[in-house]
Amino acid sequence: MITTAMWRRLDTPGHDVASLVQSDTGWLLHGVAVFLHELGPASVEYSVDLDPTWQTRGGHVRGHVAGNKFNHVITRDVDGWYLDGVLSAGTEQPCDLDYGFTPATNLQQLRRLALAPGRTAELSVVWFDIGVTALAVLPQRYERRGDTSYWYEAPTIPYEGLLDIAANGFVRLYPSLWAMESP
Repeated sequence: MITTAMWRRLDTPGHDVASLVQSDTGWLLHGVAVFLHELGPASVEYSVDLDPTWQTRGGHVRGHVAGNKFNHVITRDVDGWYLDGVLSAGTEQPCDLDYGFTPATNLQQLRRLALAPGRTAELSVVWFDIGVTALAVLPQRYERRGDTSYWYEAPTIPYEGLLDIAANGFVRLYPSLWAMESP
């Protein structure tokens, strides 16, 4: 079974399309984002390999921004997260990989947390964004406000907003950043 989503970028021209495929060993999240980055036009192909409990095993990001190509492999081991084979200090605890250029990578946290309405969870993720060649730890807070809504905070970016979640588990509305396109 394949679950798909497509978003329109709200703060700059762009789109993103993602698919989630179940495998014998978990899940594969794969997508392509094309948008106008602050550095120039960007095209990004991304993937996230997830185990059956929605924890990230690794990811891959490749493409170009403003004519500059990039190709990064992100892996997780017992001692932390690696970017292109180099250990990123302080990344031992997070079990999720979050890409700053797509709304698709909130999916695994929401699925794993499975918060009941009124419940809150704080966690940290390993964060990667275009134009940066390092992994960072990003604290996040989710508060389930209703059947399809979560208050989301990432204070170190800083960003906060009320996320609306579609029936397929992907974020439908990421205020001021992304809106899911209707089928």
